[in-house]
Amino acid sequence: MPLTPNRRSALIYPSAAIVALAPAATSCSTNKNNVQQKPMNIVYIMTDDHTAQMMSCYDTRYADTPNLDRISRDGVRFTNGFVANSLSGPSRACLFTGKHSHKNGFTDNTTCVFDGSQPTFPKYLQKAGYETALFGKWHLESLPTGFDRWEIVPGQGDYYNPDFILQNGDTVVEHGYLTNLITDKSLDWLENEHDPEKPFFLAIHHKAIHRNWMADTCHLGLYEDRTFPVPDNFFDDYEGREAASTAEMRVDDHMDLIYDLKMNRPDKHSRLKERYESYYNRMDSAQKAAWDAHYDPIIKDFYNSGLTGKELAEWKFQRYIKDYLKVVKSLDENVGRVLDYLEQHDMLDNTLVVYTSDQGFYMGEHGWFDKRFMYEESFRTPLIMLPPASLKRRGDIPEMVQNIDFAPTFMELAGIDEIPADIQGRSLVPLLKDETPDDWRKTLYYHFYEYPAEHAVKRHYGVRDGRYKLIHFYNDINSWELFDLQNDPREMDNIYGKPGTEAITAEMMRKLKEAQEQYDDPIRFKYPVDSIQ
Repeated sequence: MPLTPNRRSALIYPSAAIVALAPAATSCSTNKNNVQQKPMNIVYIMTDDHTAQMMSCYDTRYADTPNLDRISRDGVRFTNGFVANSLSGPSRACLFTGKHSHKNGFTDNTTCVFDGSQPTFPKYLQKAGYETALFGKWHLESLPTGFDRWEIVPGQGDYYNPDFILQNGDTVVEHGYLTNLITDKSLDWLENEHDPEKPFFLAIHHKAIHRNWMADTCHLGLYEDRTFPVPDNFFDDYEGREAASTAEMRVDDHMDLIYDLKMNRPDKHSRLKERYESYYNRMDSAQKAAWDAHYDPIIKDFYNSGLTGKELAEWKFQRYIKDYLKVVKSLDENVGRVLDYLEQHDMLDNTLVVYTSDQGFYMGEHGWFDKRFMYEESFRTPLIMLPPASLKRRGDIPEMVQNIDFAPTFMELAGIDEIPADIQGRSLVPLLKDETPDDWRKTLYYHFYEYPAEHAVKRHYGVRDGRYKLIHFYNDINSWELFDLQNDPREMDNIYGKPGTEAITAEMMRKLKEAQEQYDDPIRFKYPVDSIQ
């Protein structure tokens, strides 16, 4: 297969050297509950924008994901998994550092470059004797550190015939479909490069299921005979929710007919037409032929239909769901390949397999696609694990967990006795051992920063406990929202300021203040004294 050199921006991907870690003992708390003498292998599979609604182990309305279901069926399913900042790069920075965005420095995708010299859990694993490898999406605007072996895609990556940045600094084009290629590289490393005498951490980071949902040619015909249920709040009017009303992520108004839904024709134009055509033009002649054979009849029927209004919005929703699910199909098949390899090589007895996404996603709820908001569909993230027998827990884990918890979890599994005190997450190992601590968290903290930017979601922070959620939208807006998740799980009724909610509001204000102090967030609401007494 020919490898074509490509350009690499020194500004976007500067050279980065691994900086030696400062001795951990300077600010550490001792963890005396090592899981086992033999360090555990970890396979961490993360996708982009894969929401729990689109995994059949969480929700059976849409997707059929038999290989993901294997992990859930034989392992554990976290039913309250959340992120700290629902955006791709910031979510990854939280994962690798175990810290909220304001502590790791990567708050948003538009202005930040990840400081690769800071401590990350792969570096601690290396010190503990692990081999570390990463293949696929990185999206932190600097080159990976803490990995013995890596190959990453620039930025978001391309579904077809993608570029890969190699460790030697070259950028090459590889022929094929990206989800398959990332799995190929990961399994090839396990088979041919990994030192079997060492424990390993393998990160398999997919672009899937990111916008614009370009399916592999072998899956283009899937789901075309199905009509999927439209969420009952698809035509949300956002009453009482000012920030929601100004967001630009509605399926009917903001989903691009050409870029997102592939309705390209020479005489039709859209804001994102050139971007779509750049992706399309990466295909070879055979790929284009299969693509055109599928989409040309749909394009013809659509432009002949003259759909408008509600009918057009619902048509766009159906196209969106179908394209999204086709990308999920490839992802699920490739997860199956990884599970099969581990099973065939007798590696599951001492390997933890983790599957998650960088955040959730809207599948028409509130009329939306995308993420960003602290509302449940994007604040939540799917999280399933297949633990070895030494970790006894099986079935559902209902405790509230967050992506800042991965770093201390993997470090404890690696036998690292001292977890640095500045790591803000908590190890999930007690939960996996079926030993839930009495002081497990009852409140989650969230902070989103990327505004002004695409989709126009206002900056906000908030807290969530087992029943209520309080959100403050700030910057060029000063708006509060309070939801009773027990009685209003779809978050349609903002009860902030309504008579009878004073005590609840004061309690959630107190929890917000405590969370911002606990995590040392410098951007804080100036709490009125009477609201927290």
